[in-house]
Amino acid sequence: MVFDENGCASSILASVFLTILYVASLYVWRSKLSRDHPTTIKRRFFSVSCVMVLAPIVTWLFLKESTLNKGDMYEQLGLRLSGLLFAFVTPLALTMILFLGPLTMQFLSGAWKIYIHPIYWFASWQDLTWVRNHIMAPISEEWVFRACMMPLLLQCLEPYTAVFVGPLLFGIAHFHHMFEQIKLGLDLRSSIMISAFQFMYTSLFGAYSAYLFLRTGHFVAPLAAHIFCNHMGFPNFGDIPYYPLTQRLLIISNMVLGFTIWCNLLTPLTEPAYYDNKLYWPSRFQFPNDISLF
Repeated sequence: MVFDENGCASSILASVFLTILYVASLYVWRSKLSRDHPTTIKRRFFSVSCVMVLAPIVTWLFLKESTLNKGDMYEQLGLRLSGLLFAFVTPLALTMILFLGPLTMQFLSGAWKIYIHPIYWFASWQDLTWVRNHIMAPISEEWVFRACMMPLLLQCLEPYTAVFVGPLLFGIAHFHHMFEQIKLGLDLRSSIMISAFQFMYTSLFGAYSAYLFLRTGHFVAPLAAHIFCNHMGFPNFGDIPYYPLTQRLLIISNMVLGFTIWCNLLTPLTEPAYYDNKLYWPSRFQFPNDISLF
């Protein structure tokens, strides 16, 4: 269906509407309970799931015929089989390289050893907060802010522009945490500073995630990166001084090395042709039609 064939006002408004819809779904339940209370988490699981059902309908309503002619609705949302395995493994590997420094800290501290114990994973799946942070939040956010929103923005914006415009809405959406922090007793100035910092790094991550989505044309690409980033959290630079000198040097070196390698590999390893992506990003070359990377 088409609401605005020539302009892009409807696409922008639809993207803003999706942002408001997602955040509003978290507050439809009137409660004094904290965001980490099991009842709050369960209620939000339900309301966010409803938004995930509505979001692609909103996207479909505001997609132009010319956009749908380039690829069906499933392709627009990044739901494809061609190149799927590569779209999961490569972005995950790239993100792990970016976190080489924090991964080194986990290795040196021995924290990584808990991952080899089945009890850790069993206990995690019983923890609603863990499920929210590692499963529900990444799936719902990537579905709404990448899969459903980016096709709308690309109707009137160049890919590089859309990569930075969309994540601004993603970053703004995180400002709702400020009200919860104030409700818990944090003063206004501190909550604003924390929320501004969250806006900064969530917007940067959103740009990275949007780039992965547009380059690969797969929903699973930013999802894998998002799950890993939520698992690692923001790097705890304050812990570095507590390591011995040689380990501190190794950690800092690996942080620089990881960032450098990531910068050099990001573009070549997300070449659209590797993922059979003919929809979102112009490719420098194409594979023959009879070759599939799945």
